[in-house]
Amino acid sequence: MDFLVMNEGFPLLSVLIFMPLAGALVTMFLPSESAARAWALIVTTACALLSISLYTGFDASTAQYQFGEHHPWISQWNINYTLGVDGISLLLILLTTMIMPFCVLASWNYIAKRVKAFMVCLMVMECAMIGVFAALDFVLFYILWEAMLIPMYLIIGIWGGPRKIYASIKFFIYTLAGSVMLLVAIIALYLTSAPHTFSIPMLMGGQYSSTFQLLVFLAFFLAFAIKVPMFPFHTWLPAAHVEAPTAGSVILASILLKMGTYGFLRFCLPITPLATITLMPYILWLSVVAILYGGFTALAQKDMKKLIAYSSVGHMGFVTLGIFVLNVQGIEGAILQMINHGVTTGALFLCVGMIYERTHSRELDQASGIGKQMPIFVTFLAFFSLSSLAFPGTNSFIGEFLILAGGFSRNLIIAGAAIPGAILAAAYMLRMLQKVIWGGVDNPKQKLNDLNGREMVILAPFLLFVFWIGLGPEPFLSVMHTSVAHLLEQVASAANSTAVVGLMP
Repeated sequence: MDFLVMNEGFPLLSVLIFMPLAGALVTMFLPSESAARAWALIVTTACALLSISLYTGFDASTAQYQFGEHHPWISQWNINYTLGVDGISLLLILLTTMIMPFCVLASWNYIAKRVKAFMVCLMVMECAMIGVFAALDFVLFYILWEAMLIPMYLIIGIWGGPRKIYASIKFFIYTLAGSVMLLVAIIALYLTSAPHTFSIPMLMGGQYSSTFQLLVFLAFFLAFAIKVPMFPFHTWLPAAHVEAPTAGSVILASILLKMGTYGFLRFCLPITPLATITLMPYILWLSVVAILYGGFTALAQKDMKKLIAYSSVGHMGFVTLGIFVLNVQGIEGAILQMINHGVTTGALFLCVGMIYERTHSRELDQASGIGKQMPIFVTFLAFFSLSSLAFPGTNSFIGEFLILAGGFSRNLIIAGAAIPGAILAAAYMLRMLQKVIWGGVDNPKQKLNDLNGREMVILAPFLLFVFWIGLGPEPFLSVMHTSVAHLLEQVASAANSTAVVGLMP
C-alpha cells in the first residue's frame, strides 16, 4: 500500500461520492418540484465547495495517490473499497463537481416535467462520475462506470428531443458494448496477476507478456475509444447530444467524454506500455483523422448542437494525440485540454440551450442576426467561440499549444497533419458567430429577451476559467506534473527493458 497516502481523518472522497447519492434519496421525499430544484442546487454546490479541499490539501510533489481510503469489501476475491487521487484524477473530480451546480441551474426552467426524477438522475450521475475518478479497485471502478449509463440513458430517453428513444438506445448499446470489452480486460488482468488482485496500482506494477498486453490493450482501447469517442466509434455522439436536454449535453461533453481519455491515461499507458508503444503510430494517425473529420463535418452543420457535437470529435482528437505522443508536453496538454473542453464546450451547449428556450429551435438560421437583441448573450458566445478555436489568451490555446509542441517533438509529419484541424475550428466557429451576430433576421417580428440574471450567473464562471487557464495555467499544470512524469517513467521503464527501446524519448 506504499502507493497510497491514507486519509486518517475525514473521509473526504467517500463524502464527495455519497453526498449526491444521499441527496438523491432525500429528493424523492420532498413535497414539491421547486423544493427538488433548490435541494439539488444545495447538494451539488456543497459538493463543489467541499471538493476545493482536495485542491488545497493536495501535495503536488509526490506521485502517490492521496486522500486514500482502503476497506476490505469481498475478501475471498480480494475486492476492496479503495479510493485515492493523483494530479490527474484530482483535476477531473474538480471539473465534475464544479460543472454540476450549473447543470441544475440550466435545468431550472428547461425541465418542466418529472422534475424530481430529473434531479435524482443528475445527483446519481455525479455520485458515479466522482467515484470513477477516485476508484483504485477495478471492481469498484467498473460498478461506478456502469452506474453512469442508467441515469444518462433516462435523461436522454425521458427529457430528450423528438428522437430521444433512438438516441438513448444508441447511446446505451454503444457504451454497453465498450463496457463488455472493459470487463473482459479486467477479468484477464485479475486471472493473470499473482496473487490475484483487482487493485489498479498493483496491476500497474505487474509484468505481462507482449501478446497479453496487446490483447488487453485492444479491449481497453475499444472500451475507451467509444467513450471518447474516437473516429470511427463516434456515431452515437451527435444523436445523444442533439436529443439530450441542455444539462445532459453539458454532462456528456464536459465529463463523460473525459472518461475515455482518463481510461487511456490510467490503464493503457501504465498497464500495457509495450502495446501502447507498438500501436502508438496507428492511434496518432487515427487522432489526426478525428481532428480533420470533426472539423469538416462541423463546418457543414446547420444545427448548432450538431456543430458543437462534431467539434467535440475534433477536440477530443487533439486530446488523444497529446496522450499518445508519450511525452510530458503532449500529456500535460491533453489533460489540460480535457479540462478546457469541459469548460468551453459545456458553456457552448449552455448557450445553445438558452437560445432554444427562446426560439424553440437550434437551427443557425433561426438564431441569425440576434446580436442586436441579445448583446450580452453574443458577448459570452463570442468569448466561448474564441476559446473553442484556441485563440491566444484563452484556455484552449494553452492546451493545443502543448499538444502540438509534444506532437512536433514526436513526429513532424503527424503533428503537421493535425494543424489544418485548428484552421477548420476557426472556420466553423467564426461562421457560427458571423451568422448569430450579423446574419439577416429571417423573422423581423421575433423579439428575444437578452440574458437574465440567472443565465449570466451560469455563464460567468465558465468565462472566468477560460481566461484564468488561458492567462495563468501554472496552478493547473503544477498539480499534474509529478503524476505525469511518474506515468511516463512507468512507460519508459517497460520500453527500456524490451526490444522497443528507442521508441521512447
